[in-house]
Amino acid sequence: MTPQLTDRNALSLHRARASALFLQQEVVAEVQDRLSEVNKTFTDALVVTGFPQVWPEYRTIEDAEILAVQSETLDLVVHALALHWANDPVGQLVQCRRALRPDGLFLGLMFGGQTLHELRACLAQAEAEISGGLSPRVLPMAEIRDLGGLLQRAGFALPVADGFAKTVLYRDAFHLMRDLRAMGEGNALHARLRRPTPRRVFERAAQIYQDTYATPKGLIPATFEIITLTGWAPHAAQQKPLRPGSAQARLEDALKAAVKPG
Repeated sequence: MTPQLTDRNALSLHRARASALFLQQEVVAEVQDRLSEVNKTFTDALVVTGFPQVWPEYRTIEDAEILAVQSETLDLVVHALALHWANDPVGQLVQCRRALRPDGLFLGLMFGGQTLHELRACLAQAEAEISGGLSPRVLPMAEIRDLGGLLQRAGFALPVADGFAKTVLYRDAFHLMRDLRAMGEGNALHARLRRPTPRRVFERAAQIYQDTYATPKGLIPATFEIITLTGWAPHAAQQKPLRPGSAQARLEDALKAAVKPG
């Protein structure tokens, strides 16, 4: 049985209250930019997302455990900033690959391992000092070097994993944590504490954050790493698959290599 990392009910409640979708909109722009590099017209596209309101020009479905897709019916699938909440990310990728017709394109965007590293370190130190232990608060997120292998395991051809980091400045840690809730990215871990955390833990974490990371103007930076997974549904006309572990090819080459003339 797949371990239950995410409490889907809590996640749905958080998303329903979300009002700050600037990172979701950043992903929309990133996808549009990448698709502009592909010499191919997509006629049957689908976006897997928890925030369909930012994708008005696309057909969307929820990132449920079992995706509402049929086999080989699509030529483009975008999994938009939701894979980090999946209990079975490889299973999500396999379902997306099966939904694609041969030579269909998959773009999966997710938070990477550097996301909120500052907040995670400060919370861990504060809780260890005050409570003598650590509680599940932030999702375990994969590093980019490991994610190309997930595409290969899911059966994609020409897999590529690349990414970028966005730094957002906040007044203090409380401002950041309020914004995370407004993004719909609050703690929805299945193993999260079900009782209130003492406020002094957050106060101590905020002080550590300020002391360790504050800019000369007194603001604190929060890092959001967004990783893009690119893969193609296998097709006989494509070049041979990459060797295992070699999924760090240039994105531009990978996008163009699988596109047939005309």
